[in-house]
Amino acid sequence: MKRLVASLGVLVIAASAFASWNVTIVNSFGVLNPPSTTVTVPTLVQSNPVPQITFLTAAATPNPMMIGMGTGFTNGSFFGQYTINDPSNSLPYLNGFNFVIAGYVFDYGVITWFKKVVRNSDNEILWQGSGAFYGDAYSGGVDGAFSVVIPVSLSTPANNVTVYETFQLLGGGRPGSGAGLMLVEQDWTVVPEPASMMALATGLGGLLLRRRKA
Repeated sequence: MKRLVASLGVLVIAASAFASWNVTIVNSFGVLNPPSTTVTVPTLVQSNPVPQITFLTAAATPNPMMIGMGTGFTNGSFFGQYTINDPSNSLPYLNGFNFVIAGYVFDYGVITWFKKVVRNSDNEILWQGSGAFYGDAYSGGVDGAFSVVIPVSLSTPANNVTVYETFQLLGGGRPGSGAGLMLVEQDWTVVPEPASMMALATGLGGLLLRRRKA
């Protein structure tokens, strides 16, 4: 009986190990002005063991997400949207992510952002936030490159969500002013699943018992 329980525990762990998140990029594009120029932003997606989604805004084509500083653009916007779901319904729920933003601002350059996570089953907003990076023409602003990591926790763990994010680049019309969005990334985290943890403990217990008998 103990061998059977231990074997079942190993099977549960193995099933979770082979399951994978389904990540779908819905939107990943930008607009630079003037003139209105649509750019395509490539993405990197990792779906296993946890989702990781990276928008490569510095590699956008035909122009990177940059304004001012000789680019010819004075403002711009980036729009990202993607969905995550667990088709196997066996993976531990998502409980948050580390939100990574990298870029630069100078003088009157500004980058603002807004992001929200929505549960697909009922459109409940599980998290939303906003922020901005300012050049030193503004009180408290700092010129130069930046890279920040913002830890995010969902109000309720979920396994089927849609993520929306918008970035605005402003202030590129003045001499010496500009802004660039280099990278936007989200590294998701999950809740330890009680069933898997119990199976792991049972499996380890069975192995220890077998070792003692041997």
